[in-house]
Amino acid sequence: MEQQIYKGKLTRFHWLKITKKEELTKNTFALEFEIPEHLKENFRFDAGQFVSIKFQSQGEEIINDYSMTSAPYEEKIALGIKMNSAGGATSHLFRNYHVGDEIEVSEPAGRFTLVSKPSEFRTIVGFAAGIGITPILSHFKNILHNEPRTRMFLFYGNKTSEDLMYREQLDNLARTCGDRLQIFYFYSQEKQPNGLFYGRLDAKRLSLIINQILHLDDTDEESTIWDAVDEVLICGKGEMIKTLANACYHHGIPKKNIHFELFEEYNDDIYPVEKEFPLIENVEVEFTMLGKQYKTELPTNKDRILQQLLVQKFNVPYSCKSGICGSCECILEEGEVELLENEYLTEKEEEKGHVLACMSIAKSRKIKLNFDLS
Repeated sequence: MEQQIYKGKLTRFHWLKITKKEELTKNTFALEFEIPEHLKENFRFDAGQFVSIKFQSQGEEIINDYSMTSAPYEEKIALGIKMNSAGGATSHLFRNYHVGDEIEVSEPAGRFTLVSKPSEFRTIVGFAAGIGITPILSHFKNILHNEPRTRMFLFYGNKTSEDLMYREQLDNLARTCGDRLQIFYFYSQEKQPNGLFYGRLDAKRLSLIINQILHLDDTDEESTIWDAVDEVLICGKGEMIKTLANACYHHGIPKKNIHFELFEEYNDDIYPVEKEFPLIENVEVEFTMLGKQYKTELPTNKDRILQQLLVQKFNVPYSCKSGICGSCECILEEGEVELLENEYLTEKEEEKGHVLACMSIAKSRKIKLNFDLS
């Protein structure tokens, strides 16, 4: 086992053997890893989580995060990986690592998870685009296995049918669990006989889906399927998440029931910020990071704390700036802040003073933060 600071957090890596490698589309592939008996506890995970892989690419150490497509009951680590360019690190990973090779894999992490409710009747809707299918596939397999009363609807968008990952696996799930799972494919660059399925997954498409697919509910003649939705899962690029999350919210789904996973750096807010705060100038900020103490001053509290620290060239950990990934989680040790949005912290963590720097506005002239959580 090797421990390493990654994105400001202490991360534990273990050597795992590649047991399967499969090309899925022209720019995506799958990897599976064997979990040795002595590491079973280390690699227990929840559906929707990810691992980080550490590998060498052209003499450089690369660490990337990849969501698992495997469900916990399968007792293996299976990943779907996108190659962004022919000369990129993931392309090197595909060309140079093979079945039987060992590679360093982190212990599972991430909070794109759901509480399992096997005794309840639930309706869960998933929206995915491209590689965003990976954690949602894990979720759907797990729910089908553990929740006999839950029904699911998956809306999966790609540019063309050639770009669609896991088609056979998804179709098999729909075929064997047809009474509980329905899957609909959308293409933005491939004409379809039914115009509903031609175009991106966005707010307009959601309205059409609600009116044409999630309308009449056989289990309740007085309401629609959309009225019965308990949880929404969204995974893809930032703009898609923002558009669909807000559309779902405006169509009546509470924010706490809309869950999303971001697969890229994204600097915009998912939901509009509607609060206003009294102006404070010359905000004194002290913070601990990787065992070192820092002190600076923010001109005002008009912008969030993380963004202002980054402008001042402090290497504060972050991935999304949107309150989703949790990389900038820290403890507020002194002062007061307003947490604008929170898609990551639990209630217990908030009670203990944990905040997200990317979503925090200073409300006192002095604040003290600690980024060293472990």
